[in-house]
Amino acid sequence: MDTNRTSNNEDELFEFTEYSAENAERIGYSDYSYWKSVFQNFLKKKAAVALLIIFFLVLIFSFIALAIAKYDISMEPDSSRAFISPNSEFWFGTDNLGRDYWSRVWFSSQISIKLAVLVALGECVVGVTIGCIWGYVRRLDRFFTELYNIINNIPTIIYMTLVALIIGQSFTIMAITLIAFGWLPMARNVRNLVMMYRDREYNLASRCLGTPLHRILIKNILPYLLSVIILRLSLSIPSTIALESTLSYLGLGLDINTPSLGILLRNARGYFLDYPYLLVFPALIVSLITVTFYLVGNAFSDAADPRNHV
Repeated sequence: MDTNRTSNNEDELFEFTEYSAENAERIGYSDYSYWKSVFQNFLKKKAAVALLIIFFLVLIFSFIALAIAKYDISMEPDSSRAFISPNSEFWFGTDNLGRDYWSRVWFSSQISIKLAVLVALGECVVGVTIGCIWGYVRRLDRFFTELYNIINNIPTIIYMTLVALIIGQSFTIMAITLIAFGWLPMARNVRNLVMMYRDREYNLASRCLGTPLHRILIKNILPYLLSVIILRLSLSIPSTIALESTLSYLGLGLDINTPSLGILLRNARGYFLDYPYLLVFPALIVSLITVTFYLVGNAFSDAADPRNHV
C-alpha cells in the first residue's frame, strides 16, 4: 500500500510536456561572442581604459595643435629668439635655435608614434610568420635557432651603428632596420607555443585528413597565440620609442632634419638644467606612451585569453 501511495505522489509531481522546437532552440542557444567577451573584460580594467582614452586624446590633439600653432614646423632659426620661456606667443617656449617648441614637440610626437606603430606591426608580421614556421616545421628548427642566436647575441647598438654609418639615417632606413632585428622576441614566444599545440589530437587528425599546413597554422593554432601576440605588439610600441630616443640621444637615430621625441631629448641634454621646459614636454609624452601601452597591453592580453572568459 505504501508503494502505491509513493507512485501516486510521483505522478502528481511530474508530468510529460509536449516538445516545442522553438523553446528547445531558445534554451540551447548561447549568445557568447569571443570578441564581445574580450572587450567586456578589457573595459573592467579602469586604469588601462582611462590611459588609453588620454593617449588617443593626446594623439588627436597633436593634429589640432599643429593646425592652431602660430609658427610652422619649418620656422627659420633665429638666435635672437633662442631660449624664450613659455609665454602667450610661444606656448612651449623656443629651443636653442629660436624655433617654436610647440610645433616641434607635437610634430615630433606624430613622427615617433608613426615609427613605433609601423615597427610594431612589422615585427608582429615577421615574428609570427617565422615563429609559426620555426615551431611547426621540425627540420627548420636548427636553422632558425642558430639564426636567432647569431642575431640575438650581438648588441642592437652595433647593428644600428653600422647601418647609420654605411647606409645612412632616415625614417625608412630606421624602420626597416628595427624590424629586421626586432622580430626575435615575438618569434621566440610564438615558436614555443606552436611546439606546445602542434601535436594536439585535433592537429594530428587534421594532418591525417590532408589539411594544408597554412590552414592548420591559421585555423587551429593561431587563435591560441592571440593573447601573447597582442601583449608583444603593445609592448613593442613603447620599447621602439624608448630605443629611438636612446639611438637619437647617441646620434644614431633619425636624420637631424626629421624631428622626433628622441632628437628633442638629445638636444635638451645640454640645456635642461637652465631651461627645463626643453626636457619636460617631450619627456612627458614619452612617459605617457610608455605607461599607457604597458598597462593596456597587459590588460588586453588578459582579456584576450580564453581561460579568463566565463
